[in-house]
Amino acid sequence: MQMTEYSKKVMDHFKNPRNVGEIKDADGVGEVGNPVCGDLMKISIKVKDNKIKDIKFKTFGCVSAIATTSMLTELAKGKTLKEAEKITRNDVAEALGGLPSVKMHCSNLAADALKAAIKDYKDKNK
Repeated sequence: MQMTEYSKKVMDHFKNPRNVGEIKDADGVGEVGNPVCGDLMKISIKVKDNKIKDIKFKTFGCVSAIATTSMLTELAKGKTLKEAEKITRNDVAEALGGLPSVKMHCSNLAADALKAAIKDYKDKNK
């Protein structure tokens, strides 16, 4: 079995993930999973004045899954909902100093979980 090469930033976010946990009275919650690799991600957001005031995550998965969700929360915090919705898997991967191509789906999942949380918020506040 071959070891996957990870950047220092990926390893830092894996070993010291930011914004871990759950927001009890979250304004929006998004959950996504990949049945193929078994990764599960849950993102909860607190919104104030159309901005992501707080964001927390719980991820069950590999090094990349945890690191990408951690980085995504850092990228999204303080952004408007519109700005946060535009965060792509490439933005997440770039911010982490790159991801192995076989792990790019992890950054997609993180972005999908955020979009799901924003959609949940919007659905609740129509």
